[in-house]
Amino acid sequence: MAGCSRKLLLKMYLFYRKTKLQQITDMKTTIVLLAAGIALYGCSQNKASEKHTPAAAAAGSVYKLAAITKAGLMQTVKLPAQLAAYEEVSIFPKVNGYVKKVLVDIGEPVHRGQLLMTLEAPELLQQTMQAKEKYARSKSDFTLDKENYQRLLQAAETPGAVSPMDLSTAHSKMEADSSLSNAESANWQLQQTMLGYLQVQAPFDGVITERNVHTGALVSAAAKDKPMLELKQINHLRLQVDIPEGIAANLNKGQDVVFYLSAFPGKKMTAQVSRIAQNVNLQYRTERVELDVQNTAGKLTPGMYADIVLDAKGNPNAMSVPKSAVVTSTERKYVIVVRAGQTVKVDVATGNETAAAVEVLGDLKPGEQVIVNAKTI
Repeated sequence: MAGCSRKLLLKMYLFYRKTKLQQITDMKTTIVLLAAGIALYGCSQNKASEKHTPAAAAAGSVYKLAAITKAGLMQTVKLPAQLAAYEEVSIFPKVNGYVKKVLVDIGEPVHRGQLLMTLEAPELLQQTMQAKEKYARSKSDFTLDKENYQRLLQAAETPGAVSPMDLSTAHSKMEADSSLSNAESANWQLQQTMLGYLQVQAPFDGVITERNVHTGALVSAAAKDKPMLELKQINHLRLQVDIPEGIAANLNKGQDVVFYLSAFPGKKMTAQVSRIAQNVNLQYRTERVELDVQNTAGKLTPGMYADIVLDAKGNPNAMSVPKSAVVTSTERKYVIVVRAGQTVKVDVATGNETAAAVEVLGDLKPGEQVIVNAKTI
């Protein structure tokens, strides 16, 4: 009897445990299915909201709207520039020789035609003397041949006095000596010109800015790595600046431009546009512009840095929107416009800008509303 009771109790316990486990499993399944259903419902609601974004949700109490205006913006642009000498030249030797004397040093003003230094070349001097002697000898031979031919020509007027062969030979010899004399004359003049290169003169007014030789130094016409002297004209300077093509297109020769030099902080200076390259740098999309700067006081020097200030005119066909309304990504640049109660992303190109607004070009109309803080969406 006791054994039967124990068996009955064991069966009841196993049945009870199986029932409990089944209830727990069913409950877990119910919870998982419920969570999945909620997630799917949320996703469907999000997709619906992405496809149809009411303007009230975008601009009601969260986002601020601003009206698009048709107006170009005047922009003040500051660009880096640099002073350069109006003229500059590196003076190299034109002949081989030795430095005999240097008459100038760095920082000294010189005038056009002024003797800067002298060279000596004994071989060149000897060649010049030999060329002179050859020319003198050839000229003498030509003179004798010419006199002989003229004498024979006069004698030939008497029939039978001079044979035609002798007259022709004398004429040919005179012509040959004439050609030789001309060649020797040209060679002598060339040697004189080469000899003149031993006297190094200034090609224009300026200042010696570099000196690399001293007395006794050997110089060669083939050496092009370092000049003997560097000469720059500094009483008249060029202010060189590379200007973006969109701004350079509105510049005119003779236009006044304000600039500031780093060496003279806060000092406002003015110069006129003198030269426009009329060629755009394909890499940087800029155009070289030069302004002439007078330096009568001698305070300015080539190489000084400057900032020029330009007023870039606005595009009359452009629209104007707040700067925060333009969103820039790696793929596009756009604004968010409210149309028919919906928000639309419109691609734009930007132009001039101020502290608060920016020019935009795109499928926009004046009076349309854009989201101001669009970058936060």
